[in-house]
Amino acid sequence: MAKSKKINGNDKKGKKGFGKTVTNTVKRNTDDLRNGRAISIEFFKRNAWLIIAIITALIGVMGLRYRTKTRMSEIKTLNKELQRAESEKLHEKAWYMTLIRETELTRLTTEKHLGLKYQEEPPVVVECEGLNAIQK
Repeated sequence: MAKSKKINGNDKKGKKGFGKTVTNTVKRNTDDLRNGRAISIEFFKRNAWLIIAIITALIGVMGLRYRTKTRMSEIKTLNKELQRAESEKLHEKAWYMTLIRETELTRLTTEKHLGLKYQEEPPVVVECEGLNAIQK
């Protein structure tokens, strides 16, 4: 008796999905690989379009990776520049706020006629030796 099984009236003898040409090509390539003939001129002639497609895909992937790495390094340098710019912005804002406070203080003192003036230099302590002898 044959070993085929009947399921719903259909015989299931062979592989489903692959045609004979694909199966033969795979078998021929496998036999060539076993016998050491896989890298022959005939192999390249039969699979030229596949080899070209694979090489093109590899070159495309390498280019994409290179472009991604260069853009990532550019992003890192731009992030550092952004941090420096934000730090400089905060410094300038603090300086501007100091100037505004000084201007507002000067305006209020003149408006209220207090006679106060903004002193540009800090106070200086003057030491005198004769003065020290009198205080003792």
